[in-house]
Amino acid sequence: MGDGQGGLAVAKKRGIGADFEKSLQELENLVAKMEQGDLGLEESLQAFERGIQLTRTCQQALGEAEQKVQQLLEQSDDAETVPFHDEQS
Repeated sequence: MGDGQGGLAVAKKRGIGADFEKSLQELENLVAKMEQGDLGLEESLQAFERGIQLTRTCQQALGEAEQKVQQLLEQSDDAETVPFHDEQS
């Protein structure tokens, strides 16, 4: 089974991707609810706190994905990183 961590690492990464998608969807729903302006002060504060938690979860997942991409690039002899430019006008 190799180093014993390969399968666990893959499972962990899949979980992180799923966590990201779930957290992002919940965050989008929460923002939409808050934008309606129907929440009271206490509900707004709770929603804001939850939004912060979800944002941190998403940021962590994105950071881990970025690290994984960097590791994959380092393992490739002919890979070259270039800055991303959004060409949409």
